[in-house]
Amino acid sequence: MPDSSSEKSRPVYQRVILKLSGESLAHSGERGISMDEVAAIARQIKNAFELGCQIAVVVGGGNILRGAQFKGTSGEMIQEATAHYMGMLATVINALAMQDALEAIGCATRVMSAIKMDGVSEPFIRRRAIRHLEKGRIVILAAGTGAPFVTTDTAAAQRGLELDADIVLKATRVDGVYSDDPEKNPHAVLYRELDYDTVIEKDLKVMDSTAIAQCRTHGLPILVFNFKKDGNIVKAVSGHKVGTRISPRAANGQQVLIRAT
Repeated sequence: MPDSSSEKSRPVYQRVILKLSGESLAHSGERGISMDEVAAIARQIKNAFELGCQIAVVVGGGNILRGAQFKGTSGEMIQEATAHYMGMLATVINALAMQDALEAIGCATRVMSAIKMDGVSEPFIRRRAIRHLEKGRIVILAAGTGAPFVTTDTAAAQRGLELDADIVLKATRVDGVYSDDPEKNPHAVLYRELDYDTVIEKDLKVMDSTAIAQCRTHGLPILVFNFKKDGNIVKAVSGHKVGTRISPRAANGQQVLIRAT
């Protein structure tokens, strides 16, 4: 990687999709929204944006509600499709929190929702979203794809393709993709580079299979990294070796493995 300060200041990726889980907006193990957590992420996003990177954020809603939590309960009084719509609304709440946090530190933003909510957001229109990015606005994408039975991981892949992003950055609380749960298995291995087929064949828990399949079909790379390490979003858009990169073919056609500590 280049080391000169002038080269460091240039992002490798000009336009990215940053996928944030709803849980990233809450303290670990808790529900709801922690503005301390939101503000910390907002600062990292601003730093990456100031490098000249166009950023669209896809936010989940699991910190407030997951559609699956109603499955099989109380005779399924709430239909699964309805529960998924409820989960989409939770993502809008998170998007508004992220918007205010970013604007409080001087970033221009737009929230765009896949479900029409004129009072709080713009409808997602592909050309308008691209124009916002080109005008230097951080776009926060809410309500998934607007359809039930579709995860926000798939929404991130879909929006990445629609907006012609260079990469999908999946922010997590771990250092990347492991062969097993590193908290339970001390011998778990951290993959530095993977290809899509290996992810699917090994059933590695990265993103849901639909999202991986979409990215594989269109050659859209994914970077899974630990956003809890301050500065990692900047490192990710700058091309530094953080996390696990998933692409059509790993370096030299091989998986690069690093033993977890």
